[in-house]
Amino acid sequence: MNDFLAMGGYGGYVWGSYAVFFIVLALEALAPRATRRRVLSELRGRLRRRGQRNEPSA
Repeated sequence: MNDFLAMGGYGGYVWGSYAVFFIVLALEALAPRATRRRVLSELRGRLRRRGQRNEPSA
């Protein structure tokens, strides 16, 4: 098993590249959620400001 994990002395490079790949893959999967939250937050703020601007003054 150790021979397999060591991969002829290149195990660190191979497993490191797998780790980087999966980290990037996870970030790519989570990025749309973060973008969606940011856009929705901006839209809520715009609607709130628009509603305050259109309220009649007493």
